[in-house]
Amino acid sequence: MLIMPLQPANESTGAGVIFGTTGGVIEAAVRTAYELHTKKELPRLDFDELRGMEGIRKATIDFGGVPINIGIAHGLGNARKLLEEIQAGNSGFHAIEIMSCPGGCIGGGGQPYHHGNAEILKKRQKAIYQEDSKKAIRKSHENPYIIKLYDEFLGKPMSEKAHHLLHTAYFDRTE
Repeated sequence: MLIMPLQPANESTGAGVIFGTTGGVIEAAVRTAYELHTKKELPRLDFDELRGMEGIRKATIDFGGVPINIGIAHGLGNARKLLEEIQAGNSGFHAIEIMSCPGGCIGGGGQPYHHGNAEILKKRQKAIYQEDSKKAIRKSHENPYIIKLYDEFLGKPMSEKAHHLLHTAYFDRTE
């Protein structure tokens, strides 16, 4: 039996690393959702069709014979366009990812300013994917610290306790 202290922030997965770039959150989600849906090991970990710097991207991922349509946008103008397409009923997406900052968090306010230079963002993105490829664990649901956190405290994913502690609700204060 593996004995370890409960330190959920101790070890990150490759999936956690790629959260910082546009397309990374949905790619991390695909790595887990595929295995939960199909009950099979993912045949590949890199989804190049979800990666890139185009303002709006669309991809279809095969979940064991079930095509999953994904939309990705970064930058608020692109987010608006993608959401308007969805609102108009013209998307057919099963999942979307929207990041407000150019390139995702790699282009956000906490990073050295890129002055609109897409090459800087591409280099940051490349570094994130290189770090992901070096991680021993590349899928979120395989992180032993997170597994232990659920086993010993949260119960199971989507439990009432997990939902209460890990989810945020937004509301309109004008009402």
